[in-house]
Amino acid sequence: MSRIGKLPINIPSGVNLTVDKDFISVQGLKGNLQQFQMPEITVSIEDGRVVVERNSEEKSVKSKHGLMRSLISNMIEGVSKGFTKKLEINGVGYRVQQTGSDLKFNLGFSHDVTYKVPEGIQVSVEQNIISVSGASKQQVGQVAAEIRALKKPEPYKGKGIKYVDERIIRKSGKSGKETT
Repeated sequence: MSRIGKLPINIPSGVNLTVDKDFISVQGLKGNLQQFQMPEITVSIEDGRVVVERNSEEKSVKSKHGLMRSLISNMIEGVSKGFTKKLEINGVGYRVQQTGSDLKFNLGFSHDVTYKVPEGIQVSVEQNIISVSGASKQQVGQVAAEIRALKKPEPYKGKGIKYVDERIIRKSGKSGKETT
């Protein structure tokens, strides 16, 4: 039995979970999320808890058991609490402005870079910190990764966009010419 898959998930108050033949839907304060139901995996609601079980012992089904439980758990946490990732911009002259739902970056290129924020994601900018938040863990992580990819931090001076808790390993640079 999967260590993760066998654990039941408590449904907090204010969260409504429905299990159909093809989809699992979760509604809460932060939004609505849907996930397709994997074959050979049975999802049921018992005593205010979600129980995920598998129908066979095949290796492919075993691997999907824990995955399905984690996806449902993340959906429940997302619609009740939400997820947030924070990014930091480092570098002289590197700036970001929020214009409506878009972000306008000045990252040392000859032109400004505009990033259109997808629906379901909220972005806030405070000085050089960008907060990306939303109900879907996957979508929040994807948007944060796309913003970071606009100008990855370089190892010599650490300039670029990085996660707030990320540690950049610095290189020493040139050591100078050798005199003979």
